[in-house]
Formats: sequence, structure tokens, C-alpha cells
Amino acid sequence: MQRRPSLARLGLTMAAASALVFPTAAAQAVTASPDVSTPVAISTPEGETMSYIVNVSKINYGHLRKAERGITAAGGTIVQRWPQIGVFVVHSTKADFLSKLRSSKNRAIASVGPTRTAPVKEGTPAGAKPGKNSQKGTQGFLGYDTGEATAAGPALDPREGEQWNNTLIKADKAHEITDGSRAITVAVVDSGIEPDHPDLQDNIDVRRSVNCSNAGRVDTSSTGWFATTSGHGTHVAGTIAAARNKIGIVGVAPGVKLASVKVVNDDGFIYPEYAVCGIMWTAQKRIPVANHSYYVDPFQFWCDDQADQAAAKEAVRRAFAFAHRRGVVSTAAAGNSAYDLANKTTDETSPNDTTPIKRELNNTCHDIPAELPNVVTVSAIDKESELASFSNYGNGVIDVAAPGRAILSTYPGQRWASLSGTSMAAPHVAGVVALLKSTHRDATANQITAMLREQATDHQCPAGDKKCTGTPAYNSYYGDGIIDALAAVQR
Repeated sequence: MQRRPSLARLGLTMAAASALVFPTAAAQAVTASPDVSTPVAISTPEGETMSYIVNVSKINYGHLRKAERGITAAGGTIVQRWPQIGVFVVHSTKADFLSKLRSSKNRAIASVGPTRTAPVKEGTPAGAKPGKNSQKGTQGFLGYDTGEATAAGPALDPREGEQWNNTLIKADKAHEITDGSRAITVAVVDSGIEPDHPDLQDNIDVRRSVNCSNAGRVDTSSTGWFATTSGHGTHVAGTIAAARNKIGIVGVAPGVKLASVKVVNDDGFIYPEYAVCGIMWTAQKRIPVANHSYYVDPFQFWCDDQADQAAAKEAVRRAFAFAHRRGVVSTAAAGNSAYDLANKTTDETSPNDTTPIKRELNNTCHDIPAELPNVVTVSAIDKESELASFSNYGNGVIDVAAPGRAILSTYPGQRWASLSGTSMAAPHVAGVVALLKSTHRDATANQITAMLREQATDHQCPAGDKKCTGTPAYNSYYGDGIIDALAAVQR
């Protein structure tokens, strides 16, 4: 997958950055291998509620209405409409729904495909009987070293001195200038945030928090965005913006606000319809920064040459493109499989909601959202600034690097915990982006991203490490370098 080189190496100035057009999915397809990836059979038993994505071919009223009529005629129930990007989330109990819609010759429909390989548990608005699903999700690649959660300490006993990560990226120096602006909100697109954590409660933007984990529908209930079965989102939130309040730790941008955008269900899955809902909510609410520390279930890699995967992947791509047009800077974790994303071979972990199979991959197969356009992709480093052993990497894929091993942050139960993963690295970048946005309020998403990458500290490949390719200015482990919070507030 061809990614944009840094603006500094292109010789572009900031004035030109806003006009820069990054490669689209269509442009990237030119480099795709002609080999066919391994198909995954998806069973749709009669009577079981299955979930689908339908993408329209043109985003206008006529095509949307024609697509709706086709969906209904084939036996589908529309769960959520996203007319801005021409996407429908649909449930059906009909075994032949997919084949009927694909053979209908409805020109308003560009693609249709399932969003999961297991039946739906949450049901539909029409009250269809939920399907059975006894599997447990992996929360995309949200697996990490659980570390040790520690009880709340004395109110005046800050643990900022334990935050090697903030020192490494010079966030501590940046805080001598600014903690960030209260006018900036960062969307934590994740598993929810503990609402009464003492290090977070004053920074949560309740009005712009939402739950998207119920079939991909927008749930604005007062408690829907709370953390329920996972502490992941709470940990991510603290890294971004734990408050400067003489309690616990300090986030990279402790002065900004946080929106809890919940996209993880209680079984640990982040299905495409959940992710699309979260991204679209962020864009519609004009939240300027969003962190995505997950990959979209049930596939670690979604392949364009497989119709049953391409439709959902396209819907997620459309959502991120819409968010980018609305000025959202999206940061995403690269993943924890020590995988070279630029040279894919096989995957033995997907689909993770039924029975995984060994799949042969080609260049149309991507980790989403990490490998989508309009996303800042982040690898993880340790205290010595070396690539963490678990971190994915890839020449032309990684944009920047950030601390991701043994990161102390907030955790449910009004505690703090030390966790590891690229999930922990990405929120450092979201925090620096929030500082950039705080000090450059009128900058576009492209300009903010360009500054982030230009300001990053170059880091060369380890001597003798043949997996790391590139130059000190840009390589497969560090991208454009290690992020720099101080530079973000000095410019």
C-alpha cells in the first residue's frame, strides 16, 4: 500500500499542505497483487438475524430511495442510515437476502456484504429474534499486557514522575507552555470511559459522548457511553487527557476535553457498523481529533477482492473520508502482531467471531482503520526508543512512533494501571494532535498532520535489523519519527 511521504521530504511548505491530496483507495489498487486472497465462507441460515452493509453507487436522494426499496424487497430491515456517505446498515433473517440483492440489478447499489460471520445478538428495531453467538471478541487487536492495576493513592500524591512516556515525547516540557485548550475535544473511539474516574470526570464532554455498540445505531442515552466490560477506553482516555488536578497522572494534553464514543460491545467486538457510527458521530459533532485503538472485527485484514469483505471495508473508508473532509484528524494503532503490514502473507486469526481459518493474503487486504487513507498510523516504542517487540510495522504504512510499553494511565475502579500495546501508543499521538489543534485553531486536518510528521524526531533503523527498511528520515519502524509534544506548542 502506497502511503504519502513526509511533506518535509517533498519540500512542501505549510501553505501548500492544505492542497495536498493523499492517495485514494482506487489509486492504491494499482499496486495490488493479481493473486486472489483466500475466500471466507459466511453462512446465513434462514431465521437467523444477520447484519449487512449496503453502499449506494451515487449519493443522491434518488439512489438512496431506490436502494431502500431494493433492500426491503429482498427482505431486509434498515437499522441505520448514513445518507452523507451513502451507507445503510441492514438486518435480515432471510437466507437468500444477500444473493437476492446482488442479483437484483439495482443500479443504485454499488456493493453489499455481511459485517460479521456470526448472527446478530442485539436484535433489530423491528424486534427480529436475535441470533445465537457464544463467541467472545478480541476487541480487534486491543490485546495488551494487563500489567498491575493500582489502587487510588492520596489525593495530593501525583504519579507524574512515573510517566517516562511523557518525558520521552517532551510533553512535560510542553506543559510549561500550555496544557491544551478546553475548546478542543478528542473522541476516544473505544470501549467507553469510566464516568467518575477522578482523573477524567472533569474533562469528559458528556454532550458529545455516545454509544454505537447496539447494531451500529446512535444511542445518546445518559449511560450508554460508560465503560462496561472493558477498561481499555478508560486507559486510552487518561493517556490523552488525564487532568492536572493533583491526583494520579497527567495526560499529554490535560487541558482538553474527551468524548466517549463507544464502539466495543460487551462481548468485545468492534464490528464495521459500530466503527462507522463512531466515525460519523465524531464528524457530525465536529470533534477535531479522534483516536482509534482497534482493528475492525471479525477480520484482521479485509480484502477488496472478496465481495463479502469489500462492502464493509468500503463503508468504513467512506466514513473516514467524510470525517477528514469535516476536519477530523484520526489517529490509529498499527496493531500488536509484530506483522510487516507492507508485505502480507497469511492470517490465521480471522474470522474471530466464529472459526478462524488460515488465509492467503494479497495487496488488496488491509488492516482497517490503520491502513486506510486519512489516518495517522502509529507504531509502538519502549523506554529506549526501540520498536516494541509486539508492534506491527511497514514501509509506507507507519506515519509516526510513540511510547507503547508499560504505560501508566487511568483504569476503571478509580485506579491506574500500566498496560502495553500500540493501543497505548496511538493516544499519545492524539494528545499531541490536540496540542497542535489548541495552538493552531484554524489549521486544516492536512496541515495538522503535516506539522505532526514534520516535527517528529527522526530515528534510524537498528543496526543489522533487516526487517527495518528505509532511511533515518522515514522508515518502516518509526515512519517520520517519534512524536514531539514540545514542538507542537512552540510553532
